[in-house]
Amino acid sequence: MKVANSHFIASLAPVFSVEEAKAFIANIRSEFGDASHNVPIFLVGHGDSVIAHCSDDGEPSGTAGRPALAVLKGSNLGDVAVVVTRYFGGTKLGTGGLVRAYGDAVREVVEKVPRAERFPVYIVMLGLPYSFFEQVRLLIRNYNGTILDETFTHEVTLTAQFILDRFPDFESALREMSSDIIHAEIIETKDAIIPIVEQPSAK
Repeated sequence: MKVANSHFIASLAPVFSVEEAKAFIANIRSEFGDASHNVPIFLVGHGDSVIAHCSDDGEPSGTAGRPALAVLKGSNLGDVAVVVTRYFGGTKLGTGGLVRAYGDAVREVVEKVPRAERFPVYIVMLGLPYSFFEQVRLLIRNYNGTILDETFTHEVTLTAQFILDRFPDFESALREMSSDIIHAEIIETKDAIIPIVEQPSAK
């Protein structure tokens, strides 16, 4: 984004701790080390335990970090860090101009970023005969699972990921389809980022 010869670049990343946010900010500052300013903001946590941070990074007080953070807070995004990089173009923008420029830079990157949510998931492993391969792949998709790995030896071994509340229904359908021959073993439980698929609007 260009404003009166100054270039503004907004970089965004998901972060799940203050340490991750600081690491992202450090990486961006290193990448754009020749910039006039690298203004950092982040929101980490949920509900009443959200940690919010902003800095003007040398811009006049209140003209960069706070307006950028206000836009981020209004975006309904969480666990996110943004750095707005400015390359000064020789023309001063004034207080109002800076507030608009930093806010607009964050607004622009927020509008472009795909939405996702963090869910607890199971990572499961299945061993199955080749004759069931396509059926099981289809079944995994039908229950909103994601195939992470496929290994082909004397049988097929699949590693898949399921949101917790979808797995019991998948497991029941799997047993029914295979006459209780195939079982899915939970090998890990963790949090994962799941993209939000927007439904097409009705016409």
